[in-house]
Amino acid sequence: MFKKFGIVLSAGALGLVATTFGTPALAAEVTLKGASCFPVGSPVSKPWANMINDVNKRGKGDIQIKLVGGAPAIGSPFTLTQKMARGAYDLVGCPEAYFGNVLIEAAALRLNEGTFAEIRQNGGLDYIKRLLKAKNLYYLARHHNFGNFHLFLSKPISGPNLKGLHLRVAPVYTAFFKELGATVQQSNLAQIYTYMENGTVQGYGWPITGWIPSWTKVTKYRVDPGFYSANLHTLVNQKAWDGLTKSQQKVLTEVGMEYEAKSSPTSAAFKARVEKQKAFTASKGMKTITFSGADKEKWLNTAKSAAWKEVVERSPKHGPALKKLFTK
Repeated sequence: MFKKFGIVLSAGALGLVATTFGTPALAAEVTLKGASCFPVGSPVSKPWANMINDVNKRGKGDIQIKLVGGAPAIGSPFTLTQKMARGAYDLVGCPEAYFGNVLIEAAALRLNEGTFAEIRQNGGLDYIKRLLKAKNLYYLARHHNFGNFHLFLSKPISGPNLKGLHLRVAPVYTAFFKELGATVQQSNLAQIYTYMENGTVQGYGWPITGWIPSWTKVTKYRVDPGFYSANLHTLVNQKAWDGLTKSQQKVLTEVGMEYEAKSSPTSAAFKARVEKQKAFTASKGMKTITFSGADKEKWLNTAKSAAWKEVVERSPKHGPALKKLFTK
């Protein structure tokens, strides 16, 4: 907030008011409060921290983002977007798994079988944006892509049968693992190592990148092929977005779209990150279990059918339409 001619202006009103003398008010630098769905400083939170740094460099004198904290230190990651929609924060960086309780159709974002450029062109992302706007949320960009999810294990399996396995899950792949017979339980990120070490679980789902290096001590196998897409998204409180000037919106949009482009699975930078991660885990002794033929078909088909069944059951109105736009 600032004072001009005795008038106190809020950030949301900067681009909308004029002085009492008819001269347009000069927009002051606005600082938005940002929150992360992951612990600040952790590998999975760094892509959003990098994006924030780039916004702050480009938006100096116009718009800045202050990262006020990350989950679970500031609360459950599953409530962060809810709080942001109510105004506790101005924007968040989260995977869709953590805002599925705000938008039940959000899972479509991880089930997209094309590129983000394609769903921007065919109207798929616009569909999601309309649904989010009704929740007071503005979709800015997919700011990072960790690649496909994989099943990581402490012991080998011979095929796509998960009976007898206790697996740590997130909402992302719970239906899939249960469909193949696994016993599942949720936990936060910090508990994964301990649960694997003491045998509480024998595996977990996680993206191919954004991986915690110390997990190599308790993880012996990765199952290929991967499934779904592990994306991180930037969402903005709709009222906060509407209160920004065109210039401020432009800074956020340009940086967000640049990050979205370089996180495309077709980009050289993305491919290099995946290969680097695979080489690292292999150097630590991790072996790959690769399904082929009928096993591969069952694995991938079950992943797809279980996830879309869940989406359509939760959203019979929008689920079928989104499936047409997000699948090939």
